[in-house]
Amino acid sequence: MISIIVASHGEFAEALIHTSEMIAGKQQNVAAVTLVPSDGIDALESKFKDVFKKLPRNDILILTDLWGGSPFNAASKFVAEDPAHNALIAGVNLPLLLEAYMIKDQSLSKVVDHLTNVAASSIKQFELPDQSDGEDDLL
Repeated sequence: MISIIVASHGEFAEALIHTSEMIAGKQQNVAAVTLVPSDGIDALESKFKDVFKKLPRNDILILTDLWGGSPFNAASKFVAEDPAHNALIAGVNLPLLLEAYMIKDQSLSKVVDHLTNVAASSIKQFELPDQSDGEDDLL
């Protein structure tokens, strides 16, 4: 089973985990890394190290809020050190995290492939149905 780290600017990671657990229940081996305004890159990397020490030494998926942001850049260093056991995906949202929970018993490579394939479907625009037939088809 993989472990999951959600990393973000501000408290987004902690809030996302809390919200996801309202829906999916308490999760094992899930942790947050947050970047606060007073953190430098060294402090952020130290937070990652602390979380890595607390999680079981199995495969770890890191989900960050923003490609190229400080949490992503710090996480990428850990992935580069052990790419066979660590993976990084940017653009985390609630549907993606819930999806990760549902398949975290699979291999890291399968989880990453699945999440990257379903990521686009986690964002949808609401559109009103065609009302030209006079029917109320809204719901």
